[in-house]
Amino acid sequence: MSVRELVVLGTASQVPTRHRNHNGYLLRWDGEGILFDPGEGTQRQMLRAGVAAHDLNRICVTHFHGDHSLGLAGVIQRINLDKVPHEITAHYPRSGQRFFDRLRYATAYRETVGITEAPVAADGSLARANSYTLEARKLSHPVESYGYRIVEPDGRRMLPERLAAHGIKGPDVGRIQREGELGGVSLADVSETRRGQRFAFVMDTRLCDGVYALAEGCDLLVIESTFLDEDEELAVEHGHLTAGQAARVARDAGVRHLVLTHFSQRYTDPDEFERQARAAGYDGELTVAHDLLRVPVPKRR
Repeated sequence: MSVRELVVLGTASQVPTRHRNHNGYLLRWDGEGILFDPGEGTQRQMLRAGVAAHDLNRICVTHFHGDHSLGLAGVIQRINLDKVPHEITAHYPRSGQRFFDRLRYATAYRETVGITEAPVAADGSLARANSYTLEARKLSHPVESYGYRIVEPDGRRMLPERLAAHGIKGPDVGRIQREGELGGVSLADVSETRRGQRFAFVMDTRLCDGVYALAEGCDLLVIESTFLDEDEELAVEHGHLTAGQAARVARDAGVRHLVLTHFSQRYTDPDEFERQARAAGYDGELTVAHDLLRVPVPKRR
């Protein structure tokens, strides 16, 4: 049975707190695991969340600030220690290649697994897998940063009443799906488009075109909300979003489930992020993330 869910490993901005680890997010997408922004302590958080190195297929780093990347060294060494048998691909801004190299070889270890480096240098498609396309969009932050988007191809949903009206049943259902036509009846006559699911991961950034492009039509949007709205000037200065800004993006983009994360240590009441997001007009499903939370990708409508 396929599983599509987000496993939250850490939710703190800049520095960890007593209750929040540095960033780290694992997206389980069918049989694959995509690790986003492994900050310091990610390897231990994986253990606490029941995530193994064998679960990883891709690592996606938005940018090379420490709270989003210092865990790379430990995760990569754990991949090698456990001798993960399949290919693992790492995506990260090409401008940060020197940081990736330093983290990959931060200390001595026995390299047993070849990690494929696939740095990002521009907007567009990065990879195609069986059930998704991975895309990237540039964001607005003091250092080069990219957000990531998972897009499942659209499929077809068969309509039993139309199949029955055309007398199509049994093995002929599979045949018309494969061939697109049967006895003068087209696939479009007996089915409808089944929209593919969409997921986006948007970290450190000001409002920019990339934020909206990543969020558009998402079933699940994971987005930073480092600041509350009263500190919007600080957010703009440091290249971040407020809870209200993130919520308005989700509202305008038609996001079904909004996950707010990456919280500044200056705030002690996480409920205020939800209050401000609701005040901004977002009325979909809303989660204020905490460490070790699991969030399922919403079922198709």
